[in-house]
Amino acid sequence: MIQEYTLHTHTVGFDGRDTVQTMVNHARELGFDTIGISNHFIVNPLIKETKMYFYAGRGGYSNMYSASFDEVLSRFIPHYEELRLVQERNPDMKILRGLEVDFFDDVQWRNGFDRAIKILSPDYLIGSAHFVADNGTLFNTHDWANADKETQDKWLKIYWKNVATAAGSGLFNWMAHLDLPKKVGLGRDAKWAELESRAIESIAKAKTAIEINTSFYRPDCYEPYPSNRILEMAAQNNVPVLLSDDAHMAKNIGRHFAEASQLIKDFKLKSFMITR
Repeated sequence: MIQEYTLHTHTVGFDGRDTVQTMVNHARELGFDTIGISNHFIVNPLIKETKMYFYAGRGGYSNMYSASFDEVLSRFIPHYEELRLVQERNPDMKILRGLEVDFFDDVQWRNGFDRAIKILSPDYLIGSAHFVADNGTLFNTHDWANADKETQDKWLKIYWKNVATAAGSGLFNWMAHLDLPKKVGLGRDAKWAELESRAIESIAKAKTAIEINTSFYRPDCYEPYPSNRILEMAAQNNVPVLLSDDAHMAKNIGRHFAEASQLIKDFKLKSFMITR
């Protein structure tokens, strides 16, 4: 059966293109009974010095990046209030409050994160890693395409360590788009299988789930995040999964769920259901 809810979505005001109400309306049209709004929660004092912040500013979605936890709270407190009001207007739909969190392995970050989560009290947390730290600078996945091969390999090692550490923290309900670097053509070689396996083992030990993220289904690479290689590891380690469309606009809600559902059957993966 194709999953009839979606929990990994983004809205206008962050890097999405549609309002919460528009997303809710389209989810309803698809027959979904639940939608979770999970905008990016990316907090780091270096974030506004990154190339990606510059491009985000030009694109009108710099709000997804915050240099402090006070700044991110100033955005999410009114955003969560909006979700509450939309829920009141749409009693037939369950609207959950999520966060897609970039994890940083730092004591100060963890203290600030714990404080913010107590204030916001989200329904669920998605763990992700869009940046790696190197030499006091943050580099977004998109930056990696233009780096030399040695640097790319270095950053890929840091990336998989970050994923394993984030999963092992036990903070997250599930981990997002595990092999994200393949969006710029990196990390597909078999030599990365060992690091992928370590990350999956960390995920399994923490009893965390992973998503089959359908946003990477496209003509040049007709597969989701993660690859079949990683899905096989997940099956071997009894890691539960759920489907995520990572929708940044309403028309992408539920995209390719039928194909991804078949992967769950093919790999005999566990189904993961968050309390809804």
